[in-house]
Amino acid sequence: MAALLATDRRRLLLVLALAVVVGVFTATVPLLRDWFDLRVYYGAIDTWVHHGGSIYDYRVPGTTYGFTYPPFAALGMLPMALVGLHTAIAAALLLNLAALTLVTGILVGPELRRYRWFGCALAACLLALLEPVRDTFSFGQVNLVLLALVLSDAWLLSRGRGRWAGVGIGLAAAVKLTPALFIVLLLLGRRRRAAGVATAVAAAATALAAWAMPDASRFYWTDALWDTTRIGRLDYVSNQSLQGVLARLVAPQEPSRALWATLALLVLCVWARRTSRALADEDWIAAFSLTGPAACLVSPITWVHHLVWLLPSFAVLLRRRRLRVAAALYAVLCSSVVWLWFDDASGLDGFLGSNAYTWITLGLLLWLPVGQPRPDRPALSRRASATPAAPSTAAPAISAAPDQPSPSSSGGAAAIGRALFTGWAVSGRAVAAGRAARPGRAAGPEGAEGPAAGTARVSSSVPTGSTRPAAAKPQSSSERASSYTASPPPA
Repeated sequence: MAALLATDRRRLLLVLALAVVVGVFTATVPLLRDWFDLRVYYGAIDTWVHHGGSIYDYRVPGTTYGFTYPPFAALGMLPMALVGLHTAIAAALLLNLAALTLVTGILVGPELRRYRWFGCALAACLLALLEPVRDTFSFGQVNLVLLALVLSDAWLLSRGRGRWAGVGIGLAAAVKLTPALFIVLLLLGRRRRAAGVATAVAAAATALAAWAMPDASRFYWTDALWDTTRIGRLDYVSNQSLQGVLARLVAPQEPSRALWATLALLVLCVWARRTSRALADEDWIAAFSLTGPAACLVSPITWVHHLVWLLPSFAVLLRRRRLRVAAALYAVLCSSVVWLWFDDASGLDGFLGSNAYTWITLGLLLWLPVGQPRPDRPALSRRASATPAAPSTAAPAISAAPDQPSPSSSGGAAAIGRALFTGWAVSGRAVAAGRAARPGRAAGPEGAEGPAAGTARVSSSVPTGSTRPAAAKPQSSSERASSYTASPPPA
């Protein structure tokens, strides 16, 4: 017991030290966004409900910035009309915290439960340092909520519960256009039912908004959607999309739309090819992790806080033990380095530095590990390779008793670092193993559970999990959310 208490004390001291570092860092390095985007949402809703205007009429005083989401987003924000601004800010913080908790639980839930409060505290400190995450909180943005909706569908698919998949993606696509790419992902994965559900939900939400505010809907779909001046400057350093790179190269001129469309098409082709490889192995986690970076690249404007869509990619990197790569990319995304070129992005250093987050996003799309690792082995006949292995004669490992001390603090943090973001592999291993073991299974109803949905029938002659090793194949916006200020301060 004394050793356990000493371990907990060391862990507590480590967490407190990290909390101090995070507090000092967030108080000195990042720019406080003062809930700018939430003020836009609040003003637009107030104008619509209390002053009889359109949600697109409102402008933040002293700026040209107003509401740029589809009308359905305003319906979702309607409760803000009943409260004051400070209450709305507090509610937004709690909503983002809940969304971040859900995202973290989906991505790293098993590991967090294994290390209890220590793992949760470390994860919170690490996530708080990421610029896209802290900007989402500081702006009062909705990106974490949308990510949570989309990842909920990914969780359902990885668990073999496709019957309910598609609702989250549909709602996210109705709030912002960028998540609509995940509907294409469902089609690539031959989940037509889920794609149909997502499309129907998005269409129904859009129709509801058109019924509730017909004039605003007509204006958005015929005018506001195509007016990039409402969103912000394309060459603004926070725009970390392909079009942002092109705009900074030719500023103050407008970038070539034909060149941007060509690059976007190439990105989508690469995305489709790499995603198809992941889907061939039923690796839905990697497929969703590739779709987020692709959407960020092809969107005309991808502000820094939109890059929360990269979080699942880090889960895949660490699941595949690419720890050094993940650590390097994480450090850059915490650094706010792109703001060093806020005033001048010219020259080679400006081209490389001001677009640093774009290069990370592109690198994840091109080199993120996808598919299941297959060890090299000599060719075997199909019959021989399908024969189950004989049970191991080795004695099974003896697990620690529940009352034994947990791992020491000297190895606990390192173990979490090695194991972080591996929850996907645990969540979907049974589905992948069942489908891999039955290459000739009959295709059942989409989303149905049971043998037709890929559940493997286990023979009594097959070794149990306690006498054999684990499976070698773990299962795995054109709209602008905001601008920072009318004259954003340099970082």
